[in-house]
Amino acid sequence: MPAPIPIPTEYRHKHSWLEDVQGFAISLIAASVGIVFLSSLGFITGQTAGVALIISYVTGYSFGLVFFLVNLPFYAFAWKRLGAEFTLKSIACVILLSLLVDYLPLGMHFDYLNPVLGTVIFGVLTGFGLLGTFRHKGSLGGLGVVALLIQDRTGFRAGYVQLIVDGMIFLVALLLFDLSTVAYSLFGAAVLNAVIAFNHDKDRYIAD
Repeated sequence: MPAPIPIPTEYRHKHSWLEDVQGFAISLIAASVGIVFLSSLGFITGQTAGVALIISYVTGYSFGLVFFLVNLPFYAFAWKRLGAEFTLKSIACVILLSLLVDYLPLGMHFDYLNPVLGTVIFGVLTGFGLLGTFRHKGSLGGLGVVALLIQDRTGFRAGYVQLIVDGMIFLVALLLFDLSTVAYSLFGAAVLNAVIAFNHDKDRYIAD
């Protein structure tokens, strides 16, 4: 198969504010529904969402509140590393995701949810939600920015930093939850990461 032909910058399409709004709306709904599936099962995931879920389960505080607070320290790093537009969009995305995850369950109840099905749905929906936020120059918060800063200053790969952090999160989970919960959670995280790995490639995008 021949290599794709690079699209000249002058032909790239820049998103309008309306395109950003609809793109973020779709992405946040998808991601939040995925997290509702995961939290309904009592499972966790990696990154700041995993930290927020663990704290939420242990303390009884809502995921939305904890997720918002956990992400606060990372905005300063994001502003310095990735600029104002990315940071402000990310703050808005985190706030809206926090509200959606807390309030969607008012209209969504599960009498039974198969754990394998639930974790797959979480991985697919939340993975595509993350891709959508990346596509519109935003994020759902997280440790990625700190990992990039560590890479810049030390040369240690950002991906390895994130793997180490996720490993620590799941080790803590092993101390707090039963083995099956951690195993299903790892499966869901693997599905999500696979969605990102197979679909996130900025060179394929034709919009800025």
